[in-house]
Amino acid sequence: MKSTAFMVLAGIVALIVAPAVVYPMLMVKLLCFAIFASAFNLMLGYTGLLSFGHAMFFGTAGYILGLGMKHLGWPPEIGLLAGVAGAALLGLFAGVIAIRRQGIYFAMITLAISQLIYFVAMQMEWTGRDDGLHGIPRGRLFGLVDLENDYALYGLVAVCFVLALAGIHRIVTSPFGQVLTAIRENEARAISLGYDVDRYKVLAFVLSAALSGLAGGLKALALNYESLNDLHWSLSGEVVMMCILGGLGTLSGPIAGAFFVILLQNFLADKVGEWLSVIIGCVFLFCILAMRKGFVGEIAARFRVTNRSGRAAQ
Repeated sequence: MKSTAFMVLAGIVALIVAPAVVYPMLMVKLLCFAIFASAFNLMLGYTGLLSFGHAMFFGTAGYILGLGMKHLGWPPEIGLLAGVAGAALLGLFAGVIAIRRQGIYFAMITLAISQLIYFVAMQMEWTGRDDGLHGIPRGRLFGLVDLENDYALYGLVAVCFVLALAGIHRIVTSPFGQVLTAIRENEARAISLGYDVDRYKVLAFVLSAALSGLAGGLKALALNYESLNDLHWSLSGEVVMMCILGGLGTLSGPIAGAFFVILLQNFLADKVGEWLSVIIGCVFLFCILAMRKGFVGEIAARFRVTNRSGRAAQ
């Protein structure tokens, strides 16, 4: 308990100090993808459902926020809420269709819906098509805080990051989260105990979609543009990789995975060019073969073994 409180306190201190030592916009990007990976982990890590279409929630929220703020003059708080609501509704639609299938069929249905959204967006003139939606204003939060200031924007993203993590922690430790874990471990047993499994899975899907939308909206707000790449299936694959690299079913694993992949992309993209994909692929392969629990999962497992050995020696 004390170690958990210490880690939470250390994390909050790190968030406060980070913009003093790291470029604020890089931290904003890291936190946006950390929220996205954590939202995806709610599906795969805690419910056991592999979605290959989560980019549709990320990108759709970005477009809703961008169009609303650029053409309708929405303030950022309304843009973010509209993006989250749009992603949640899309999650409800996709969830109702896909949730009655399992395994590869569930993954393929989510991929198909995601690609449908991608190709519709590619044909619509208002998305900017291949050029993307540029010139999204950041605006003033509640009419008071000027988000054109990078540090103010970082503060907003950091607060959303903390709230998103707190929400996910509350979900997975609640009775609802325990049912999700039971579904992941043995769905037939959960059904035999009287739980409406489909309803639980749809609700988890909607929550995950809403949090993914929050991440996508924040990214579009921070970078002042939204592109079709945020709807593409490759981003759905990337978030799977982030979660597996960091460690599924843990709160900190997806954050570590997102930080690792985004930092690798930022520091190596202009040095190795197209070989970046090969390098990330090799790291992913190594992790699958040698570190199946991910970075955080392996470290936690070794820490538990060391503690047990220490107690046995006493």
